[in-house]
Amino acid sequence: MTISMYKVSVPIFVQFLTGQSNCIDKAVAHIEAKQLDPNFLFNMRLFPDMYPYSRQVQQATTHAMRCCSALAGTEMPNMPNTEANFAELKARVGNAIDYVKGFKPNQIDGTEDKDITLKLGSNERKFTGQGLLLNFILPNFYFHCTTAYDLLRHCGVELGKRDFTSQPVNL
Repeated sequence: MTISMYKVSVPIFVQFLTGQSNCIDKAVAHIEAKQLDPNFLFNMRLFPDMYPYSRQVQQATTHAMRCCSALAGTEMPNMPNTEANFAELKARVGNAIDYVKGFKPNQIDGTEDKDITLKLGSNERKFTGQGLLLNFILPNFYFHCTTAYDLLRHCGVELGKRDFTSQPVNL
């Protein structure tokens, strides 16, 4: 049985980015209820050499959009990491969800063996479509989503597994 590259990408990205959007809502509610400085959570990190919360979410959105663009052979939208508050970060997540939802199965299915070269900073990495999705994008996507969730949870935001996983999306 052949794997559907579309079903293993777009619905998963939408599901977990929706979870991130919901976590942002709960973080904002927590900040308001506890009268906290929003910059504290926005810039929270567990160790000085790791990305802060905001960048974890930005990275998750970038991985989702990069994957769909690379598999479909389209240009990824330019979304610099300039969000400075929760409202802007939530808008970025919403834009990423809308972007990946715009892809149709026929644009992504059948790309398992497609040769893809990604430019990552000054480096280039070569992948097959399936290798890109399963061995690079999904592990990184889950890592950044999990780290963002864990940072909020560590700071006392009342989140549970359902907030992280959201609900499966039928596309």
